[in-house]
Amino acid sequence: MASFSPNTPHLKLTSTSAAPPRLWGWTSLFTAHKQAKKKQSFQFKAVYTPGLSLSSPTSKKPTQRREKNENETDDISILNERIRRDFGKREATRPVMDSEEADKYIQLVKEQQQKGLQKLKGKKSGGGGAGAGAGDSGYNGAGGFSYKVDPYSLRSGDYVVHKKVGIGKFVGIKFDVQKDSTVPIEYVFIEYADGMAKLPVKQASRMLYRYNLPNETKRPRTLSKLSDTTAWERRKTKGKVAIQKMVVDLMELYLHRLKQKRPPYPKNPAIAEFAAQFPYEPTPDQKKAFIDVERDLTERETPMDRLICGDVGFGKTEVALRAIFCVVSAGKQAMVLAPTIVLAKQHFDVVSERFSMYPDIKVGLLSRFQSKAEKEEHLDMIKHGHLNIIVGTHSLLGSRVVYNNLGLLVVDEEQRFGVKQKEKIASFKISVDVLTLSATPIPRTLYLALTGFRDASLISTPPPERLPIKTHLSAFSKEKVISAIKYELDRGGQVFYVLPRIKGLEEPMDFLQQAFPGVDIAIAHGQQYSRQLEETMEKFAQGVIKILICTNIVESGLDIQNANTIIVQDVQQFGLAQLYQLRGRVGRADKEAHAYLFYPDKSLLSDQALERLAALEECRELGQGFQLAEKDMGIRGFGTIFGEQQTGDVGNVGVDLFFEMLFESLSKVDEHCVISVPYKSVQIDININPRLPSEYINHLENPMEMVNEAEKAAEQDIWCLMQFTESLRRQYGKEPYSMEILLKKLYVRRMAADIGITKIYASGKMVGMKTNMNKKVFKMMIDSMTSEVHRNSLTFEGDQIKAELLLELPREQLLNWIFQCLAELYASLPALIKY
Repeated sequence: MASFSPNTPHLKLTSTSAAPPRLWGWTSLFTAHKQAKKKQSFQFKAVYTPGLSLSSPTSKKPTQRREKNENETDDISILNERIRRDFGKREATRPVMDSEEADKYIQLVKEQQQKGLQKLKGKKSGGGGAGAGAGDSGYNGAGGFSYKVDPYSLRSGDYVVHKKVGIGKFVGIKFDVQKDSTVPIEYVFIEYADGMAKLPVKQASRMLYRYNLPNETKRPRTLSKLSDTTAWERRKTKGKVAIQKMVVDLMELYLHRLKQKRPPYPKNPAIAEFAAQFPYEPTPDQKKAFIDVERDLTERETPMDRLICGDVGFGKTEVALRAIFCVVSAGKQAMVLAPTIVLAKQHFDVVSERFSMYPDIKVGLLSRFQSKAEKEEHLDMIKHGHLNIIVGTHSLLGSRVVYNNLGLLVVDEEQRFGVKQKEKIASFKISVDVLTLSATPIPRTLYLALTGFRDASLISTPPPERLPIKTHLSAFSKEKVISAIKYELDRGGQVFYVLPRIKGLEEPMDFLQQAFPGVDIAIAHGQQYSRQLEETMEKFAQGVIKILICTNIVESGLDIQNANTIIVQDVQQFGLAQLYQLRGRVGRADKEAHAYLFYPDKSLLSDQALERLAALEECRELGQGFQLAEKDMGIRGFGTIFGEQQTGDVGNVGVDLFFEMLFESLSKVDEHCVISVPYKSVQIDININPRLPSEYINHLENPMEMVNEAEKAAEQDIWCLMQFTESLRRQYGKEPYSMEILLKKLYVRRMAADIGITKIYASGKMVGMKTNMNKKVFKMMIDSMTSEVHRNSLTFEGDQIKAELLLELPREQLLNWIFQCLAELYASLPALIKY
């Protein structure tokens, strides 16, 4: 497999100018061809035979020398820029496989995908687990997972996707009579751009998907047309190409993980003694999560990267504690990372209590609650291995924290960290075992888990005697607030009162002090002095403070058994996962808990805010954090695997159809393979041997050596050839046309070798390419092409790709045409597995 790395060593040429090449759009490459085709009415008669044939749309004879401005962009610089764009953002060192390793790897990927589906989706009849996903998805009758929508769950005005027709607006379901029948049946009516369509409900349930967009708006750019489905087919093709690239990215990520090695941890009999300290009977899901994590640590040689997804209070922390014990008892350090100081302090207290029986295991907290001297002492202890378990906020990720022998990273509520912190967390995964705990995982984490490329354990069984939290959603009024608080205080409980920002916390303080004289009320937020905040939280935990007015600093992790009412004001300003977490602050005991969600005026709420509230109302039962995360993914979209940008290609077909296409593509991952051939084995038979002008030869220091270096660069890889060309131009300016043709021959041979083309030949009006690729790979590459001129000209037959010309062309023009076609095919490589 050729290595695509922008850091590949290249041939050295002394440079007189470092000006980068101008960036031009790729489509401009084909403008001249299209215009010439239009003028001369050329037609292509395309067939597919062993080899590749290509045709050129212009017959204009080339001049011997093209005088061009040095900064003007030509075909080679456009190709260089495209390769840099498509490959340059990818990892500098890419996994290299031989064919045997690749086959084994592909099988592992397929198995991993199936495990992901089985573990996280369950069966549709599985009840309160993760049976139903976003868009009313579930297992279909054949036993396979499907994202198709139940037509009866649709509401008038909802946007839907018909797999063959495209995007339309659901109108309703009503009875109608077929032409050759008198018996009325139910039809689904869908409005399209040019008319109304109806289809039987049974057919609709097999073909329809809910249209969810990965951004704030739910409205598609345009509705599809019944009379012309070509635009819809183009949108599907764009989505398919994006998926192909995503599948290869996922596979490379998974392979990268498989290649990391560390010795398995010893199976310590003392873990049973440690587990016996757990004061509750573990639920079945908890037991399964314990087993999953233990196997990851003691039976595998690759670092663990497991998501523990479970509602607040369902026992995720206990899973983490047992993992910490396993790692620490083997002489390594463990880090517990929390998003807030309050949660970090609570984790520190829990960990300290559980490890109090083990005097040799030292637990430390690193936070802004400490003095400078305390921090320095802790940093020194971490560096020299005197602290075994380190708990803290994002400060643990700082450059000053040097770990002696870090073995495990536990991340609580990953969605609360920023982009830079998430990138730092990701960097630990190369060599350290990572356990992520979340009730509502971020969309990207959920996405990796859904596709099976991240191990996950779902804890959906509530602890015994836990009751669902009663959720009340209404417009704000002081009377309702006072009534709710009075009910909770009368039964001896405590109350959280949450607002979205610090400014405004004093207002409820005023009217609550008047309504409840003699009741201890306090304010808590992240900008308070550390000691003040710590004392306030301590008094609330002890039951001294009855009403805590606060920001969402209490969102994660707090376990106050006696607090069973939470009031959230201006609910529209919170995210869906935030609301779910806030609601989980109550109902931690066997008392019935209440969550009051107040908005100012429903008419002022955005569509997205209304949708969040509707989703929260739907997920009232215990253990539905996973489904809520899926809905959140549908509402606000999900980031790509390697960055935070939104995947715009999802919008072409909607989230649900995109996922179904993704799963289908993953199950056929072995069809993404292209087998490279050695550079020297590629034959170019087009009878073209350009002669360099004497003035250019005189301009070069050593012409023969320069040509030999160009050949060596092409033989090494595409990056070396690109860098040689750019260095040559920086030193000697834009080359004459004959030198450009010589370079293009090298590019053609290099690209052909990477794609798996062994021979390129010209015969009269036909050009052919002999190749080892199969038809499915070829179709993938054709679908990826941006130029219709080339896409419509290339066909595959036997073991050859061909395009038959109706006009015999000069050999230089023929080479230009081949160069452009190969450049288009080469652009498909990010979507293909190369070995």
